[in-house]
Amino acid sequence: MKKPLLATLSAIGIAGAFIATGTAQGARAVVIPAVKTDLPAAPGIQTAVLAGGCFWTMEAVFEHVKGVKAVTTGYAGGTKATATYDQVSAETTKHAEAIKIAYDPRVVSYGTLLRVYFSIAHDPTTLNRQGPDSGTSYRSAIFPQSPAQAQVARAYIAQLGATHAFSGPIVTKLETGTFYPAEAYHQNFYDRNPTHPYVVMWDKPKVAAFRAAFPTISS
Repeated sequence: MKKPLLATLSAIGIAGAFIATGTAQGARAVVIPAVKTDLPAAPGIQTAVLAGGCFWTMEAVFEHVKGVKAVTTGYAGGTKATATYDQVSAETTKHAEAIKIAYDPRVVSYGTLLRVYFSIAHDPTTLNRQGPDSGTSYRSAIFPQSPAQAQVARAYIAQLGATHAFSGPIVTKLETGTFYPAEAYHQNFYDRNPTHPYVVMWDKPKVAAFRAAFPTISS
């Protein structure tokens, strides 16, 4: 989340922020089908890297998915030298705010993670914007960690496009790039800052909507 918005939220308070920016966007899951072709449930912990707006919100949703062992916030798509919050916020680094998900594929599949990602974690139809945040660092992007993940993601985007489940075209891109962890104060932000205005206004509605839409995989 950009510093100017943080300052605005602090200055006008939660009630004023609702008036200024509207109610939480995307707080209702879009009903979409499961992936037709998924990765097999292999033993061992696997990794997924997804970008879809503020990494606080993405982390908040995915840390409540059964089978997810850890979620790390960070930056993907740029270089190590520019993987800092101040630089990424300047929108000059080519990074996207992203999360790295460590998950057990015997409990939750890669395809299921993508279903949560597209249905409720973010809006895949808004270009370089999620909720109150705008800029290329808030783009919708998947960073496949293997050719198999890329194949599943590409096929699922095509599948969702064919169902016309969304009001507009999906703008999500498949990208390459190393994931770099964000600063310590960004990690586990939702759990450590339950009364933060941004968490209250944007993240908690997302988590509630996820739990309502995916009760069998929510923790």
